[in-house]
Amino acid sequence: MYRCLIANRGEIAVRIIRACRELNIETVAIYALGDEKSLHVSLADQAVCIGEANPLESYLNQDRIISAAKITGANAIHPGYGFLSESSSFARKVEDNDIYFIGPTQKTMEMMGDKITARQTVDNAGVPIIPGSTKAVESIEEVQNIAQEIGYPLVLKAASGGGGKGIRIVKSEDTLTKSFKEAKSEGKKYFDDDRIYVEAFIPVAKHVEVQVIGDGNENYIHLGERDCSVQRKNQKLIEESPCAAITEEMRESMCADAVKVAKASNYRSAGTIEYLVTKDAYYFIEMNARIQVEHTVTEMRANRDLLQAQLYLMQHGTLPFNQEDIIFDGHVIEARINAENPEKQFQPSPGTVQALHLPQGFNIRVDSLLYHGYTVSPNYDSLVAKVIVKSSNRQLAIKKLKVALDEMVIDGFTTTADFLYAVLSYPFYAEGNAEEVDIKFLDRHQIIKEVT
Repeated sequence: MYRCLIANRGEIAVRIIRACRELNIETVAIYALGDEKSLHVSLADQAVCIGEANPLESYLNQDRIISAAKITGANAIHPGYGFLSESSSFARKVEDNDIYFIGPTQKTMEMMGDKITARQTVDNAGVPIIPGSTKAVESIEEVQNIAQEIGYPLVLKAASGGGGKGIRIVKSEDTLTKSFKEAKSEGKKYFDDDRIYVEAFIPVAKHVEVQVIGDGNENYIHLGERDCSVQRKNQKLIEESPCAAITEEMRESMCADAVKVAKASNYRSAGTIEYLVTKDAYYFIEMNARIQVEHTVTEMRANRDLLQAQLYLMQHGTLPFNQEDIIFDGHVIEARINAENPEKQFQPSPGTVQALHLPQGFNIRVDSLLYHGYTVSPNYDSLVAKVIVKSSNRQLAIKKLKVALDEMVIDGFTTTADFLYAVLSYPFYAEGNAEEVDIKFLDRHQIIKEVT
């Protein structure tokens, strides 16, 4: 008998609890002070307060989470996304306490979390990586030698980097020495790791990712790609599948390569292989060793429950399906609804739900933490809902999503719903100009002006 502690909050905690309940797995919610009225707390079989609202005292406190699991008799932990979901030290601590970590093994997380090791692993598997180094560069001279091959501009990146830290774009050799020192110093400061590597700078590309799942043994599967190019400050706003900008040949190659990466890393559980895609090529960026916010897009298009697949793997040691069982259907688009004010530089806009109506209808799905009277906390991520729709083609899916957003009512604070409606209506996006919609799309097109 499994009892699963959810080491997270918000809509993903609710999603995990629902999947567990369908499989008769008992659930334990953790929460911080001030979060006791969250939906995941009321849905779980048990709930434990683990500390103050500050995430460092609660949702990021490994010892308190492990203690909560022991006290409640939980023998499995699902980390969701964010917080500790990609912490190899947390995965190790969970495993050391004889608790099943619902995700990849600690060894795999360390392999793919270290960006240099990940590049080496992927390169050895025969999957395209961004041109550059596959080991740490120790001197300016090494970078200069690489620059002769890949040219300027280039990018210096910290091996343990994240959140934009430890990254420097070098436009010419004149600024190389300064940037080299800064990247190493920042890596040491934020990650206690001053190793850096070099990549060619690709200014314009699409962001396309492939969903994979593996049993860590023999069965490694892809569930198609997602186009996540509509971003603001590296935060995804709209995701869709399939990607309208790639050929079927490139799609098959990208998906096959994603499976190669899963095999090379002995990947267990659900994960995502991320690529930068130019007009004629694609390059591995990184692996997200966890379930992602946009897993819902894949679920609707592939008609497979990824959370239940993770839980089934825990229970049986195998996956509930094989590659030949995956059949794709229609076009799916997701809009992330955040408690933010687009008219004020997307500042967080927490508040209390005064009125709420979530859209319904054929092939419309809403994952949310909201209910009437709930107060959105300023202490955590501003995501409050995801609206996902499916239709037979892209144009009809866009129309359906616009209808759903138009129907939705969230009163009590400002959200990004109207802004996303404007993006969906914007000609360059709506008419499927594949080359125009890339990761800099929202930088070039000031759609916010049309909303305000």
